[in-house]
Amino acid sequence: MNARAEPLEAACDLRFGQVGIACVRLRRVDAAALVEELERRVRSAPQMFARAAVVLDLSHLPKLPDDGMVDALLEAIRSAGMLPVGIAYGTPETEALAERMNLPLIAKFRAQYEPGQVATAPGAAAPARSEPVAAMAPMDQDHEPGSSTTAQHHTGSAVRSGQQVYARDRDLVVTAAVANGAEVIADGSIHIYGSLRGRAMAGAQGDESARIFCSDFRAELVAIAGHYRVFEDMPKEFEGQAVQCWLDNGKLMIARL
Repeated sequence: MNARAEPLEAACDLRFGQVGIACVRLRRVDAAALVEELERRVRSAPQMFARAAVVLDLSHLPKLPDDGMVDALLEAIRSAGMLPVGIAYGTPETEALAERMNLPLIAKFRAQYEPGQVATAPGAAAPARSEPVAAMAPMDQDHEPGSSTTAQHHTGSAVRSGQQVYARDRDLVVTAAVANGAEVIADGSIHIYGSLRGRAMAGAQGDESARIFCSDFRAELVAIAGHYRVFEDMPKEFEGQAVQCWLDNGKLMIARL
């Protein structure tokens, strides 16, 4: 009698979860300008944007570019040092375009995310910026913020490089350090009672009233409702200080506590 064959172990597990994908929202069709804009982002914060996974959003254009131009735009993203991984969901025409380009449609972000100019202290003027060919925005989740007011607490060991802590529908309280390359994300506000050397993103579902509080500020990036600022653009006077970050009329403000 033949022995019963043992079932083969599955070759992989497939799961869907939160991932750090950014969105390149095109404002005008100009591949050369897109390369220049994205290269500037990569130079300003290579640890954030070099080889970053991005989705191309064409929804703000008056009409959809033809396939050849979309190919040129995707190549522009690659030339700048980023990696296009999909096209933002929009119209049936966008869906057909994504199929022709052999790219997935990505729908997990909100159209109202629009990173704006930022200032560094109450009453300070935002640095002048020319109209970009593309705007970078973090990916969003496809659910509405809940009503829970109980904060999520991360205690004990530090948030290590490559680790991500996400507080869905609530505030996040971190009593340990956040290392370089680590991410703390909350749909509400973020309170960090250790050193922040990684990235903190509050208001992840678009809550512009969210804030970030930190007792030792050395962040790679801070963002509220998609408005962000990277370390290279932050005044050195805030390094190592206790600070808070908030939005004021679409400007990301930073001030000492």
